Amino acid sequence: MADATATKDYDIKIEDLAAARKRVTITVPASAIDEKIEESMGTLSTQTTLPGFRKGRAPKQLLERRFGSTVRSETRNQLVADAYATAIEEHSIKPVGEPEPVGDIEALEFEPGKPFTFAVEVEVVPEFDLPDLSGIEVKKPVIEVADEHIDAEIQRQCVQFGQLSDVGKDFQPGDRLFGPVTVTKKGEEKPFFTHDNIDITVPASDDGSGAVLGLLIDDLAKTLAGRAVGDVVTIETTGPAGHELEEVRGNDLVIAFTIRDGKHMDPATPAQVIEAYGLPSEDILREQIKLALEHRRDEEQRAAMREQVCTYLAGAVDFEVPAKLSASQAGRLLERQRLEMLYRGGLSPDEVEQRLAEMRAETEVQSRDRLKLSFILHKLADHFEVEVTDQEVNGRIAAIASQRGVRPEKLRAEMIQSGGVRQIASQIREHKAADRVIDQATVTDISAEDWNKLYAKTGETKTVAKKKTTKKKKTTTKKKSAPKK
Repeated sequence: MADATATKDYDIKIEDLAAARKRVTITVPASAIDEKIEESMGTLSTQTTLPGFRKGRAPKQLLERRFGSTVRSETRNQLVADAYATAIEEHSIKPVGEPEPVGDIEALEFEPGKPFTFAVEVEVVPEFDLPDLSGIEVKKPVIEVADEHIDAEIQRQCVQFGQLSDVGKDFQPGDRLFGPVTVTKKGEEKPFFTHDNIDITVPASDDGSGAVLGLLIDDLAKTLAGRAVGDVVTIETTGPAGHELEEVRGNDLVIAFTIRDGKHMDPATPAQVIEAYGLPSEDILREQIKLALEHRRDEEQRAAMREQVCTYLAGAVDFEVPAKLSASQAGRLLERQRLEMLYRGGLSPDEVEQRLAEMRAETEVQSRDRLKLSFILHKLADHFEVEVTDQEVNGRIAAIASQRGVRPEKLRAEMIQSGGVRQIASQIREHKAADRVIDQATVTDISAEDWNKLYAKTGETKTVAKKKTTKKKKTTTKKKSAPKK
């Protein structure tokens, strides 16, 4: 079904392509193009000085010859942005993410005296009604921070403050391998991805699976057993159908990784950790760790309650979601999960990447369920008119920076560049919306032991996605001399 209108002199046509996806086709009239170009050229003529002419006196023909293509390009971009914004506002479209051009907009004819037509496709929030939100039954897991939790965290801190040493063979779980990599689609000669230095962590998981370039590989520990610096390890695998990169999705891939360096982490002693923090004694260290663990426990507790709300909402709301996640949708969902894990803490960077690799390997149904939930939480936040302040965003960034051991200013700069700040704001908004539901829920305390029994019995988990793996087809190794550093 298509809806066509003429607004602000733009001819706008809206088509429903699929669930939560629309195509917006816009024609900009010749009069609007001419007016905008004349305005830009007029501004340019008063501000530009050309050799042989006083400022503002250069002939129009010379300005056109010198700057015409640039002015037309800038005018096209401005009109495209304005026309799209107009279409979104006038048709009450709620976009999710950035619009995707249909074809190469820059390659379309754009000339004075001629209308200009372009099209974009955009993901939108689907229409649905929220269920009754009052009196939902929620269980609150209760746990006390004990000495064994503090001991385990001190051991983790010892690893964090440890020193790397070279290792050339007989790699052990937790060792990091560095070197160049290429990724090629099976049957093709030219790789679509190369990098001169990635790192792979030898898996410590029970099943030996591990992440390589964000892909979960079965038996990676077995694959790396017996290898040494200088070896080339070739892994053949199939990219998950829901991966955020189109080149990876569903394709048979050949990953060739050269082990250039191996590093082993020698843990620090508790005394060295105490010194690194500048603390006077181990008792003070344990007190500070206990406070940090209690904060983490509170976050985990709240997260478990939020996920029960999410489970209720997902089961109580029914609407059609896209049959296949777009690359942008998949990327946003993964980034949301990354930020969630970083905020809650307790996981090393390697463990976070392992979990993300597991999520990439989820079935299409599981990925669509995640997408459905993101739409529900978005509408829930609208329902409660949830707003997010800069102070809340900065506080969340500071919390994540503390978990990662980096300065908040540095992390914020990285997030601004990658678009992560917007994701942080969305995460906070969703949390606040779910918390509003919890505030009016029927909450029952439950011991951590009973909680674990309950969800072990149902086969569910409220904090970690079910684990799937990317099937590893085969691996080969050949020996060659180690490349020079």
